[in-house]
Amino acid sequence: MIQVTRINKVDQFWVNEDLIEFMEDAGDTILSLQSGKKVAVAESVEEIIARIDERKRKQFCR
Repeated sequence: MIQVTRINKVDQFWVNEDLIEFMEDAGDTILSLQSGKKVAVAESVEEIIARIDERKRKQFCR
């Protein structure tokens, strides 16, 4: 799971990166989950990708 920040830039929560179907960069970053739910986050698409890469690297390169 990766930690992200709600668009209000205060509340943080965790999202399972394996459930992210796609991301949209529409001014704000919108995560579309496999469940159909959409979540706006404060991080950029590039930041989300970097967090996913870091998480996967930690998971598989022990």
